Amino acid sequence: MAMRKFKKLACLAKIETVYGTDSVPVAANAIQLTDVTLTPMAGEDVSRDLLLPYLGHQGIELTGNYLQLEFAVECAGAGAAGTVPGYGALLRACGLSETITAGVSVVYEPVSAGEEAVSIYFNQDGVRHVALGCRGTFQLEFAPRQIPRFRFRIMGLLGSISDQALPAATFTAFQKPEPVSKAKTSLSLHGAPRIAESVSIDLGVQIEPRFLIGDERMQLTDRQSTGAAVVEAKSMATINWFEVAQAKTFGALQVVHGTAAGHIVQLDAPKVQIGRPSQGQSQNILNYSLPLMFVPDSGDDELAITIK
Repeated sequence: MAMRKFKKLACLAKIETVYGTDSVPVAANAIQLTDVTLTPMAGEDVSRDLLLPYLGHQGIELTGNYLQLEFAVECAGAGAAGTVPGYGALLRACGLSETITAGVSVVYEPVSAGEEAVSIYFNQDGVRHVALGCRGTFQLEFAPRQIPRFRFRIMGLLGSISDQALPAATFTAFQKPEPVSKAKTSLSLHGAPRIAESVSIDLGVQIEPRFLIGDERMQLTDRQSTGAAVVEAKSMATINWFEVAQAKTFGALQVVHGTAAGHIVQLDAPKVQIGRPSQGQSQNILNYSLPLMFVPDSGDDELAITIK
């Protein structure tokens, strides 16, 4: 029997019409991913703890079994304005709505009810793991000279694990990414452009495996969106981040990556609070690390991701 190779992999993900019911993803639902960690059978180990006339291990019961998948997806546009990106289903499975304006943009915004889920077929060189009712969260990272990436953590109800041939995978919905740079990326924070070493956003969705009598699901229970920006330190006259933090001042954040239509990813957060700044250095240049807290303004509007 031939060995199985780590890098031979196909992952398909498709939105479910009914939660936990297999949506049967196909080649067109393929996800182009990297940096993959699969936990094929997470859950709890329950011991019987019997008192017997002799010692020894009594074995365990494996309960609350679910699949957990962590991976990165390159952050890029969809190739044409108003087209859904290849990772769109994953964003929806992380508690974001999808609003399509034909020929203009696709916008993803948080929701607090009616969250969607995906079915995932994860095939690594001939063994297919099926997970249903999958939901998760992500972090989005921008750093100069690096490819920006969504880093997803997805959890789903454990389905079948079986020998299956690697499926066809169509990646036309995924565009070649552009590294973060002055030419391709801009940052505005609290009313002005900023020079930054990095910006990261953590959607902060909490997913709980919920196994009850009569129901089993991956339940989205909370969302606390945060982030961090490492900005070049300037004079207090330019911007006093310590004063901004102490005053609990709210201000907008905008990150725009890409310049050509069809290749632009834009993140907007209208009401961002700055946490306690810390001072550091890079290449002997002072910087400030700024914790970011994304606060809803009028409900489910603390951030928006626009693909255009």
